[in-house]
Amino acid sequence: MVATERLNTQEKVEELEKVRHEPLHQVDIPFEKATFGMGCFWGCDSLFGATRGVLRTRVGYAGGTTDSPVYKKMGDHTEVIEIDYDPKKISYSDLLELFWNNHEYGLTTRIKRQYMSLILYHSEEQRKIAEESRAEEQIKRAPEQIITEIAAAGAFYPAENYHQKYRLQGHSDLAKGIGLTPDLLHSSHVAARLNGYLIGVGGLEQFDEEVSLLGLSKEQAQYVRDYVIDNEGGGIFC
Repeated sequence: MVATERLNTQEKVEELEKVRHEPLHQVDIPFEKATFGMGCFWGCDSLFGATRGVLRTRVGYAGGTTDSPVYKKMGDHTEVIEIDYDPKKISYSDLLELFWNNHEYGLTTRIKRQYMSLILYHSEEQRKIAEESRAEEQIKRAPEQIITEIAAAGAFYPAENYHQKYRLQGHSDLAKGIGLTPDLLHSSHVAARLNGYLIGVGGLEQFDEEVSLLGLSKEQAQYVRDYVIDNEGGGIFC
């Protein structure tokens, strides 16, 4: 199967030769925001980054009262991901489905606040959906007790740049090739997508469907496609 997929790679990248190569960093699409804490934020940054309908991601600290938290002095904050998503392509309930099923730890076992399970809602509608979703999930997981907290979103403090798009930054030539800057680590659409695809999130079929829209060169596309093939179905966590 993998051999066949690799044979098809050349066909896919040849199609890209006809496409203008300008990395798609900015997308001007109306969006809503979702904020979740579900363990180490590197994994969920990749998970949501390559999810259909997600426009941008950034990781940071939220949910507490400590002023200006940083990684080594987080205080009472939690590691979270902030997601900008297109509600016409993916619903808040769909995002919650990914939230419940992709915790690194902490969904039913109480651990330190840094890695706790947390939903921070941005509207009354999100609050209602989140509470109903938690109740449904509790029925599924009984007799275990879900300890996920649901609270209003307050201040969000972006994490240090080395935490943003962590998996993509491990591919320094690719990151440099798409013109990734410190600011774009927090706002780039293509960076969010690649940060997931490089560890197999989204899968080959989805990658092939949208790669021509991402503004990659044929060499960049082939490089990422090979990683999707190698890593699809693997783990996402730290």
